[in-house]
Order: sequence, then C-alpha cells, then structure tokens
Amino acid sequence: MSTAQTATDRPPILMTGGSGLIGNYLINRLADEFRLVIFDLNPPAADHQNVTFIKADLTDDESTAAALEQLQSDFGSQLTSILHLAAYYDFSGEPSPLYQDLTVEGTRRLLRQLRKKQFHAEQFVFSSSLLVMRSKPDGQVDETDETIGSWDYPASKLKAEQVIQEEAPPIPIVVHRVAAVYDEKCHSLPLSQQIARIYEKQLESYVFPGNESHGHSMIHLADLADCFAATIEKRRELGPNELFLIAEPDVMTYGEFQDKLGELIHGKEWTTVRIPKFVAKTGAYAKNLMASEDDPEFIKPWMVDHADDNYNVDTSHAEEKLGWTAKRRIRDTLPAIVDYLKNSPREFYEQHGLPLPERLEKEEAAGAK
Repeated sequence: MSTAQTATDRPPILMTGGSGLIGNYLINRLADEFRLVIFDLNPPAADHQNVTFIKADLTDDESTAAALEQLQSDFGSQLTSILHLAAYYDFSGEPSPLYQDLTVEGTRRLLRQLRKKQFHAEQFVFSSSLLVMRSKPDGQVDETDETIGSWDYPASKLKAEQVIQEEAPPIPIVVHRVAAVYDEKCHSLPLSQQIARIYEKQLESYVFPGNESHGHSMIHLADLADCFAATIEKRRELGPNELFLIAEPDVMTYGEFQDKLGELIHGKEWTTVRIPKFVAKTGAYAKNLMASEDDPEFIKPWMVDHADDNYNVDTSHAEEKLGWTAKRRIRDTLPAIVDYLKNSPREFYEQHGLPLPERLEKEEAAGAK
C-alpha cells in the first residue's frame, strides 16, 4: 500500500489558516503522511491529493458550523490533530477588530463548535508567538518566564491561549510560541525591511536606537514544519497541557545582522551609530507624517520602544519532549537571502510589499532600450 493510500485511511488533520506562508509549507511537509483538511477563506497554493479545502470564516458562527458539518460528513468525527494557525497580524501597529474577532473569538468559536458537534481529537496545537514573552536583557528566555502583551498582536495571542485553556479540555493542548519565521527568500517583513534599508543605503541603516548586543531568535520554515511534524508524531507521549518555545538555539545580535548584511550586500564593513530613543522616535514620527497611503513608512514610533528587546531562547524543553531542535541558522541562510535579492531585486521587493527603488527602475528602463 502506498504512503498516500495509508494517509487517506487515517483520521484527518484539521488545519486552520492553511493558505498562509506557514500553512502552505506545512501542507507540503505533511500531506504524504496524513489526510489534511484546510479551513480558510481561500484555498492554499499547495496542491496534493490528500488535501481537502473547506471554506470557513472563523469570525462567523454559521460559516464555522457549516465547515465542521462538512468535515464531519466527509471524514467523520475523529481527528488526529488540530493545527490552529488562523490569526490576524498587522505590523503597522494599527488597531483592528480582527485581533479580537479572529484570533481570540475565532479560537473560542472553533473550540465550542468542535465540542458541540462531538468531535474527538488527539491534540489541539496552537501557533502562538514568542513575542508574548517578556524580553530578557540577560540570559535565555524559557517556558517559565513572564509573559506580556505589549501590543495588539502578542496581546491577542495571549488571550487566545487563555481561551484554549478554558475551552479545549478534554482535548490535549500544545502551545507553540514561535520565533520570527524566515526562509531562503526571506519571507520575514522586519528582515526584508532591514535588508532594503541597507541595500538602498538609507539613513536609517546607519543608526540604531537600541542595544546592538541584544537580538531576536528566528526559525527557518523547514525547521518549524519539522517541529509540527514531531508534535503530531509524539502526540500520545505528551501531557494534557504542553508549552514550547520554538526557535533556533542561538541568536544573531542586531549588531551582527547589520555587519553581516552590509558585508554581503556591499562587500564592506557596515558602520552603525547608536542614537537616543527620543531622536529615533521623532524621526519616525516625522517620516510617518510625510508618508503616503501608497507608500507607508514601516518604522513606527512605538517600535523604537522595542529596540532593546532581547529574545535568546532556551530550546531544551522542545528537544527533550519532542526530540526536535532547529537544524538551520539564520546566519548561514543570509547569503542565500542576499543572493536572491541581488539576482531578482524586483521580485524581492514585490514579494515583500516594498516600493521599488528609483535606481532599480532606471536600471530596468535603461536595460529595456
């Protein structure tokens, strides 16, 4: 019997938010082993015979109920796992009702409907964020450290975690607090912004308002997918309520990032000068005032307050209980990301929603003649 045939005989895995970056990658990682049912507003790009898409709006009671009824009719009430990825995210920092309606109440709505329709799942896995942890200036962050919702996105994730504690039992719970995600084409908005600033030699690329010896752990998409796969594999060995920090076990400091990117992009040492936070806030405020709706400024004044954040993660708990550790490192992947930028600059800029530099537009125009 083929792997695909075996997968169709197993209870399915329900994945919400499967059309996003992480969801599509997970589909490609898991579809040969499992039957996957995807709940989202739009179908995923990943196409596989063991993948079924069901349109579902988790902000709506009727849509969520109808999607679960279709799942139950087609595949029954037994689920191997529920991978809950659906959430709202906006780096602008602007308030949105979707943080509450989708991330928080969408989670509650899904769990209550699962219980109402008498589904049985071996685990409920929630993709939370490392940003819910309080920054730790010295030492490593681990699962026992304090949490804080310092802006809408991590605050909504923390609220959703609480909803899961209230609504999920008797389903075993696994919460993954995931670091910033990246791959060889970057796919990280903050990192792509930093790369573009250095590539264009913008003024902001030469100054920094925080501690350059601090840093923020990251995680490669492939390692994150392996982590979810290990979580499913170990589902019968885990406790009823598990929490893991998912990140690379070492961290590149902000200073290392600047130096390495300057060297890779321009072939020389990149000098960065530390400036006071009030100067950086004033500059960010002024640039945001001058920015247009079509070309908004990425750096917001509130981001300056987080310039000193330090997320160096102790991943030993995941290694011990899941048998998982990250194999890749952002420091080793940066050359591939910069090569992608240099070889396909327009694609890099368009993929990350960045305005194409005037210099590149002129070069393309000249090359077309």
